[in-house]
Amino acid sequence: MAGREIAAYRIEAEIGRGGMATVYRARDLRLDRTVALKLLSPGLARNEVFRERFIRESRLAAGLDHPHIVPVFEAGEADGVLYIAMRYVPGEDLRALLDRQGRLSVDTTARIAAQVASALDAAHAHGLVHRDVKPGNILVAEGIDPDHPEHVYLADFGLMKRSLSLTGLTSTGQFVGTVDYVAPEQISGRPVDGRCDVYSLACVVYEALAGTPPFRRDDDLAQLWAHLNEPAPPLSSHRTDLPAGVDAVLAKGLAKSPDDRYGSCLAFVAALRDAGGGLGKRAAPHPATQVDHGPAVPAAQPPRPPAWAMPVFAPRER
Repeated sequence: MAGREIAAYRIEAEIGRGGMATVYRARDLRLDRTVALKLLSPGLARNEVFRERFIRESRLAAGLDHPHIVPVFEAGEADGVLYIAMRYVPGEDLRALLDRQGRLSVDTTARIAAQVASALDAAHAHGLVHRDVKPGNILVAEGIDPDHPEHVYLADFGLMKRSLSLTGLTSTGQFVGTVDYVAPEQISGRPVDGRCDVYSLACVVYEALAGTPPFRRDDDLAQLWAHLNEPAPPLSSHRTDLPAGVDAVLAKGLAKSPDDRYGSCLAFVAALRDAGGGLGKRAAPHPATQVDHGPAVPAAQPPRPPAWAMPVFAPRER
């Protein structure tokens, strides 16, 4: 595919592949910039209902303006191929990070989860549900300083559905989701809303902390059955260095019924931090290292302007 042009994009190299699409690094020939170009499987483009819905929902996703959502530049069809052009994010995804490092520290997990949760809740506020939250869709780029060592983007919003009265199955009968992280209501074909993303995010957090997803079975059907019917093993069965309250937070995030979960992704992350004694927050200095600077001195008040200048400053002081 290298060198082929789709719409106004020249393909340079493949950077990712899934069951429904392939992602390439490409060059935007109009604006001379690097983009991530996702091309959907040809069979999907031949389904008129899917094609129309894909273009409509991709344009909705392009309207999401959030610092932790990969911006969608354009979506459409060219030469019988459905495509999405997105910002190219250098770095690696969370899947590669977990494969390379194994389980993550609680601080790193909480920082990543908070950024993903913020992105998901913003999408939910626009009536959009991701439905495929997984480590491969969480891009981890370099942060801006030691206090923010990573900047996280949530990707793959192009295949979302609006939440109102839609199920976890596509109109073409294809299952949307990944078996390690899929919510029970998606499996059973029930209506989905933002709480299915809470479940998937809880699965991702569980894996990041435990080093393994909450359910691992020999085949996909057994794994789907576990999501539907079996409680996840307590996180403490994988690591003993976390407060006991973290088990309860993960259990609620992974509840089988959406009504029993947290109402938002940020509420889940906030509960996780509270239960973990402030996971992901900067710790206060140890008392032994604190310096006594004596009694607090009130901050000096700024001088008042002279009387002749008051007509200029008075409106600001009201």
